[in-house]
Amino acid sequence: MEAASEPDNQHNASHSDADTDTGPNSLMTTKELQEYWRHVKSEDKTVKPLFEIPTARIVEDYCSKYVMYQVIIIKTGSFDESKSIIERRYSDFEKLHRTLLRDFKEEMEEIVFPRKRVTGNFTEEMINERKLALQDYLGALYSVRCIRRSADFIDFFTKPQLEEAYSCLRGGQYADALDIFLHMLNLQEKLSRHCPDLTVPTLCAILVCHRDLQNLADAFSVGEKALLLLHNHHGHEYYMPLLEAMIILAYQLGKDYVELQEKLREGESRKDQLRAVTLKELAVQEYMH
Repeated sequence: MEAASEPDNQHNASHSDADTDTGPNSLMTTKELQEYWRHVKSEDKTVKPLFEIPTARIVEDYCSKYVMYQVIIIKTGSFDESKSIIERRYSDFEKLHRTLLRDFKEEMEEIVFPRKRVTGNFTEEMINERKLALQDYLGALYSVRCIRRSADFIDFFTKPQLEEAYSCLRGGQYADALDIFLHMLNLQEKLSRHCPDLTVPTLCAILVCHRDLQNLADAFSVGEKALLLLHNHHGHEYYMPLLEAMIILAYQLGKDYVELQEKLREGESRKDQLRAVTLKELAVQEYMH
């Protein structure tokens, strides 16, 4: 699994690394191995997001009037049990377009963005026309490999809600944060197949919320998923704090944590720890300006 900016050959190499890391010396349990290979095989399916904009609404407040478009993201190529829904206004699309033009000028040459008109922006005919145009626009962006992998493209769908979720987390509003994180995880998984470990911070935030809400079994289950994604990323900043959190959860749940301790000791021997940071301390630092 490569970083978002790395080429496909790195992604393929990660599978090769996994092949060589599943022998007798592997630290993965049988369950982890089964889940890992199930995940690898699922990568071969033709699955991609499909963007739909079925509805829009006019919003008026004391100083402005604008149209809010509902964007639905579903997976094609497999049965998608849950669709992701967000709302964005025209100015959000416009900002995304300007940003992408700055970074991907050549790749954006053939992509048409629906321009703003001086009048008639709030007529039913114009709104319906723009819904289809923006829907096609998102599909065209996703068809360009370097654009769909860019942080700006993914942030368009996730950043506002993630900022709200982390704000709730920092404020101790764990139930509210959890609801948002779960929704965003579903969306991130649709958008980040090229680099699944991009979901690790969200998974760890979900673990923290579950743990502080005393949902220990759910917290442990989410942590297992995050560790699976970090199987070949032991240098990841979340890896060691996650292991420490999982050992404590395993102890509290009466689970065997010997393997987790072995992984922690191996990690400690592999790199110097400049400062011990807990998983929660790491999580609350996300999206701080």
